[in-house]
Amino acid sequence: MTIKAGDTIPDAKLMQATVEGPKEVTTTDLFKGKTVVLFGVPGAFTPTCSAKHLPGFVTQAEALKAKGVDVIACMSVNDAFVMGAWAKDQGISDQVVMLADGSATFTKALGLELDLTARGLGMRCQRFALVAKDGAVTHVAVEAPGAFEVSKAEAVLAAL
Repeated sequence: MTIKAGDTIPDAKLMQATVEGPKEVTTTDLFKGKTVVLFGVPGAFTPTCSAKHLPGFVTQAEALKAKGVDVIACMSVNDAFVMGAWAKDQGISDQVVMLADGSATFTKALGLELDLTARGLGMRCQRFALVAKDGAVTHVAVEAPGAFEVSKAEAVLAAL
């Protein structure tokens, strides 16, 4: 079942890409006492993700923070080294927390997995964005296949 407004963020462990290397982070630590925008992408270095989705949240980071967002996090079913390389490639510093869900455990717990094995990509994450306040989901937007409308930074800003 797909996560929806009113649900609580499931407990999970993710790997955060940092300049010092991968660091384990729990969803409890990430979301507790904070307003968090979490957006998920099908893959690091993929066309829409690299050209529009991630850059949009970097560009809108200050506007999101001005609306009370404490943390902006990007998640993908990749490993933390790939997420770190993608952050470096995109010039990400501290505007966006880069999270790896390498085995799609958290993605599956959210009900947002996307099976792309027929295309040689394995299990991935659907393109989505959600807002959670102290671990309680207040907004979820999941894209239709191939779309990029409801999960972009401007749409999240409008939902806040």
